[in-house]
Amino acid sequence: MSADGFPERFRREGRIVVVGASLAGLRAAETLREKGFAGSLTLIGDEPHEPYDRPPLSKTVLLGRAAAERTALPRLAAVDATWRLGVAATGLDMAGRRVRLADGDEVPYDRLLIATGVRARPWPREAEAELDGVFVLRTRDDGAALARRLAAGPKRVLVVGAGFTGSEIAAACRERGLAVTVAERGASPLVGALGGVVGAVAADLQRRHGVDLRCGVMVTALEGDASGRVRAAQLSDGSTVETDVVVVSLGALRNTEWLAGSGLGAGPRGIACDAGCRAFDIRGIVTDDVFAAGDVARCPHPLFGYQFLSLEHWGNAVSQARVAAHNMLSESTDRIPHMEVPAFWSSQFGVNIKSVGVPSLGTEILITQGSLEERRFVGVYGYQGRIIGAVSFDQARWLPFYQRLIETTAPFPPEFATVDRRPEGRRPLDADFPDPSVPTHGPTVTLSGYSPADRRLSFTPAH
Repeated sequence: MSADGFPERFRREGRIVVVGASLAGLRAAETLREKGFAGSLTLIGDEPHEPYDRPPLSKTVLLGRAAAERTALPRLAAVDATWRLGVAATGLDMAGRRVRLADGDEVPYDRLLIATGVRARPWPREAEAELDGVFVLRTRDDGAALARRLAAGPKRVLVVGAGFTGSEIAAACRERGLAVTVAERGASPLVGALGGVVGAVAADLQRRHGVDLRCGVMVTALEGDASGRVRAAQLSDGSTVETDVVVVSLGALRNTEWLAGSGLGAGPRGIACDAGCRAFDIRGIVTDDVFAAGDVARCPHPLFGYQFLSLEHWGNAVSQARVAAHNMLSESTDRIPHMEVPAFWSSQFGVNIKSVGVPSLGTEILITQGSLEERRFVGVYGYQGRIIGAVSFDQARWLPFYQRLIETTAPFPPEFATVDRRPEGRRPLDADFPDPSVPTHGPTVTLSGYSPADRRLSFTPAH
C-alpha cells in the first residue's frame, strides 16, 4: 500500500466511469466489483439498450431463430452501477477529469475506461444510404430491422463487402432461400483477413451454395425508384444488379471522434495504449487514470514485434476489459499485461472457421492438416521464419496446438512426423495477401506500426 492509502482508499471511495456499455464495458464493470471496488461506478452508452451480444445478429437473428431483443449478455456478477444509457459521450476534459455528455451533463471520474468500440462504416453517399432497403449491421436495432426485411422475402439481396460479417449475412440469406449477390472489391472473400489461398476456398464455398459472387468490382451507385426504395446497384464493371435489399458491409469505424482535442492519443485507428491498457496522450506519454479496452483499443503485443494491434474480436474485448479493470485498481508493481493470443471464429455456409494469432501478418501459408479441395483443413501462417497464425476450416481441434507454437515463437515451416501431409502441404505457399495500401473488407486485426499516437507534433524550443 502506498503512503496515501492507494489502492485501498480508492477501492472504497473512488469514482470510476466506463464509457461504452457493451461487452467490454460490462465485463470490466463486473471485474471491478469482483475485485472489491466499492466506490462509485457509472456506465455510459449511446444506445438505449443494456449490453447485448453482437455475434448472433449476423447469424441466428437474421435466420429468425432468435429475436434481436433477446440477445442480452448474461450478467456474471452484480454491477451495482449508475447506467446512463441512450446518451453519447461528446468530450473529455483530462485535466478536470470529466466526461461531457450529449445532454449537457458532465460526469467526474478518478479512473476512466473507454470502451466505445466501433460502428459500421456507412454507405458514403447520404442520399443513397437513406433509400428504403439499404442497411448496415452492427447494432441490435440494425439486426432487428434487417431480419424483418429478410423475413418478408425480398427478390434479391445485395451484400457490399465479403469480409466475415458480409459473408455471414450472405450465408443467412442463402439458408433462408433468398437470392443473394455479393460484391467484393478484393480478389476473394475474407482476403484481407486470411489471404488469397484461403480466400479462394471461401469463394468456392459461396458459389457452391448459390451465391452470385462478384470479386474485383466495386458498387459505384445505388438507385432508387419513385417511392424512395432501392431498386438497383451499378457496379464498376458496367453491370447492374437489380435488388430490393442492400446490406453495406464495408468494415468499421472506431468511435474516437468524441476525443478530438482531449489530448489523448486517439485517432481513426483507435486509442493507443500500453500493454496494460493505459492510454497514451498525444505526446506518447502514458496516462495513469485513462484506460481503453475492446475494439477501440490499440495495444502493442510482444509476440508480434510490438506492433500496435487493433482487434475486432469478442474474446479480445473480454480479456482486455479484465486486464484494464485489474490495473485500474492496482499500483504499478501489481499491474498485469494483456498478452492473450488473438482468436476469432465465424460460422458460414455450414463451415466453422476459426483462427488464432495474426494471419494477416503472415507472408506464407502451409496446409498442415486436411485439404483445401475438401474445404476441411488447417493452414499455418509464417512470417520471417516463425509461426505467426493459423486458420482452420472444420478442424478447430488443432488450434490449441498451434496457439502454443505461436506463444513459443516456433519456427516456420513446422516439421512434425504426425502432420497430415498431402501433396498440397509439402511446401509453403505465398499467403497472397493484398497490398495493404489497397483496402479490403473485413480484416479482424489491424497492424498500425509503432507510433503511440496518430497525430504529428511540432516541438518549439524554449527561449
